[in-house]
Order: sequence, then C-alpha cells, then structure tokens
Amino acid sequence: MAAVTAVGLSKHFGDVRAVDDLNIEIADGEFFSMLGPSGSGKTTVLRMVAGFEHPTKGSVLLGEQDVTALPAHRRDVNTVFQDYAIFPHMDVLANVEYGLRVKKVDRRERRRRAEEALAAVRLEGYGKRRPTQLSGGQRQRVALARALVNRPKVLLLDEPLGALDLKLRREMQLELKQIQRDVGITFVFVTHDQEEALSMSDRVAVFREGRVEQVASPIELYERPASAFVAGFVGTSNRIGGDVARRLLGTPGEYAVRPERLRVVTSGEPVESGEVALPGTVREVVYLGPITHAIVELDAGPSLTVSRPNTGSASDPPLAASDRPVAVALHRDSLIALSEVTEETEETA
Repeated sequence: MAAVTAVGLSKHFGDVRAVDDLNIEIADGEFFSMLGPSGSGKTTVLRMVAGFEHPTKGSVLLGEQDVTALPAHRRDVNTVFQDYAIFPHMDVLANVEYGLRVKKVDRRERRRRAEEALAAVRLEGYGKRRPTQLSGGQRQRVALARALVNRPKVLLLDEPLGALDLKLRREMQLELKQIQRDVGITFVFVTHDQEEALSMSDRVAVFREGRVEQVASPIELYERPASAFVAGFVGTSNRIGGDVARRLLGTPGEYAVRPERLRVVTSGEPVESGEVALPGTVREVVYLGPITHAIVELDAGPSLTVSRPNTGSASDPPLAASDRPVAVALHRDSLIALSEVTEETEETA
C-alpha cells in the first residue's frame, strides 16, 4: 500500500513551473529520498505533501485519503526542518512533549511517549538538558523525537542534515536510517546531496526542473542511470560519444563511464584481455586521501577522469601529470548507454 501518492501534481508561481505534472508513489514504511539541485522542485513537493503549499493542480493522497484540500494540521504527517526549530527556553523533554501538550494529551501519557521518543533517537537521560547544552547532532535528534512523538504516518525531512559538519552529517545518515528501521514510519527525505540519498534510501527520485528524471534504488541509479542528467548528478561520470564511441562500439551514440571503471596504463604496462586502450596524456592529478583522480586528455577525444584507489604502499610511485604518453583502459561493458538529450529538449523541459 502506498503511504504517499502524487497524481498529476503541479505548482506554478506565476510563469514558473516549480513542479510540473508529477506522478509518484511512496510505499508504506519506505525511506524515500527526493534528490536534485536547488530549484528542481523537490522541496515544493514536500511542502505540498505537508499542506504548507496548495497545488495549482493535481492531488495528494496519504494512504487512500485525498488530503489535497486539508490544512497542514489535519494531515497525519510531521516535518523536520534544517534549522531544528527547537525552543531554546525549554528543556529537551518539554520540547519533545510540546506537540502533545497542544493536543491536550494527559501529562502522564505525554511524558511516557516523550521518553519513548527520546529513547528511539538514542537520547535517554537527556530530558533535563537545555538545547544550548547539546551538540548539533543531538539537537537534530531532539527535533526528530518531537516529530516522532506524534506518531505520524509519514515523516517529512527537509534537508535536516544540511547545517551539520561533514563528519557529523555522515554519522547522522547512519543514525537516521537505523531510526527509520526501528520505528517503521515512512520517511520522505529531501536533499541535494547525492551521497546522502544513496547511503540512506530504499528508493530515490531524481528531480530536474520540476520533473522526475528517474525513480530507482540507489544501485540502479548509479549503475543504470536513465539519462545524461542522472549520470552526471548521481556520482561522477565521463561522457563519451562521437569518434571515441564509434571506435569502442562501432556505432554512434552517447555513453557514460564511471571513473572507477577506468585505468591509467603507462608505457610498457599490459592491457588486460577484453580491454580497449585510448591513448592520451595525464594533465592533472588530484589527491583525495582514499583515492586519486587523474584527468587524462585523450589524443582523439575529450578528457576523462580516472579514479584510482590508494590501496598500495606509501612508497609506490605516485601518479603525476606529465607529457609522457599513457592510455586509458576500459572494458566496453563498462559503458552506460544514455538517452539522447538534445539542446532543444533541454530548453523546453
């Protein structure tokens, strides 16, 4: 059964089509992410599901109930925002209880439920602390507990990790996914960070200019992107076409290949069986700790980014930019066929 369904959903702001005829189903109990660049329409969709925006046309269903005309407070959803929205003058327990107090829930019952919610987000014993005594990740979990305490059918999360530093954000990605598994509530997560979407989601919808380019599992999005836009936005990819594509496959077309599927082959190094070698020159090397990126300018085509894991000895000779000829080796089956996107299509999409 679908927890959230959008049917022909559109939202126009004057001449701007923020969301354009969206149809999507989010399964009950699913961790579903809406991924895309700024201005792609993902947050507007979330706000229409929450009831903060009214659609220009189309419908929003929660379960089997059409809630398009219902105000936000009558929908069985809760929203967690990036800025937490925690009351600084209240302690943690009072913050979590707040929604239940507004609903006139008995004091003993709301205390019990608030403590259960804090336990669900691993904040047992923090009830008497003030928000100023908490780390950024702990404040985010308080906001999450305050949303969960109302036991919504769907939890909407609008870039909730955006204000955290990189290390804490990665820790919270794992925490959020585990919390979602524990509570069993449908999570609808908005982000522009493809690593967040890939690491946490059961399925991801990739947005572009108010429309969805592809809805798929993280593995399918990365390994089998449906368009050039998805291939470029979800992870890093190299575009191959024209003469290079003809040489590799004997036919024209547009293809993508992931940097980790390529190898830099130096002079005298053998090419493996089934590989094709494209001669070129290393123009730039970027060291990133676990991996090194080499930018190789092909003799007969574009530049390709090649990723090499730094798994060898620290004494191994580093890859360096030079005029010495090299080759980029790849297997033909590493190429991902892309649907052709013409300039006219891009302008009118």
